[in-house]
Amino acid sequence: MSTIRFEHVFKSFHENVVLRDFSMEVRPAETKIIIGGGGSGKTTILKMVLGLVKPDSGRIFIEDQEITQLEEAELMPIRKKIGMVFQEGALFDSLTVGENIAYQMREARTCSEEEQQETVRQLLGFVELRDSMDKFPSDLSGGMMRRVGIARALVGNPPILLYDAPTAGLDPITARTICELVIKLRDLEGVASIFVTHDLKAAKTLASEFAEAQPNGEVVFKSEEENLCLINTHFVMLKEGNILFEGSDESLRSVDNEYIQDFLT
Repeated sequence: MSTIRFEHVFKSFHENVVLRDFSMEVRPAETKIIIGGGGSGKTTILKMVLGLVKPDSGRIFIEDQEITQLEEAELMPIRKKIGMVFQEGALFDSLTVGENIAYQMREARTCSEEEQQETVRQLLGFVELRDSMDKFPSDLSGGMMRRVGIARALVGNPPILLYDAPTAGLDPITARTICELVIKLRDLEGVASIFVTHDLKAAKTLASEFAEAQPNGEVVFKSEEENLCLINTHFVMLKEGNILFEGSDESLRSVDNEYIQDFLT
């Protein structure tokens, strides 16, 4: 079963063709890293998964349910399966960290205040921000805001996460922390994801490392260089709405294509 599937999707805005015969599949616990120049269709793909943009032709499936022509009301239960992590965190400035994370639960009114607080504490623990519940976004660094954004996206345990350049503008150490969270969700929670990025170092980390839980509860990160080839993370490179390349990190760096090699350097 595929978690996300695009079948021969075309999309244009006025005379600008954004996607041309685009087909892609994301399976459970798999990450597709989408790279490419500006205007190549990366963000449009994320919007299509959420049903915010409709294709001109072709079909889109979420967990084998076609969403291509669904109306807004029909899309709501589909969107509950999807968490979205924005580049800047997209937090409410007037709400505390805890209130930002609990916002969706309060709107839905599906659990008690006590249950909401326990969920918030668990999610903040996962993103290693246990002491930040009562802080406001203005009190946080950029990396902390991104982590709060991930925690908020995890409300309801969605099987799908979409990342829109979550490491952009971050220092290397903080970007590494974000990557480790993404890897943990992929390998330990079985989350399927699409990771749009211009950060090639972050992309390399996602494509070459995996998370492993130890008996004592600690999570360690290992490299594929330790005799393991990752099969659950692949690159998709777009150029002018077409898939120029799809495959592993190793294949990407060795492919004989001048445009790709220039992009990587």
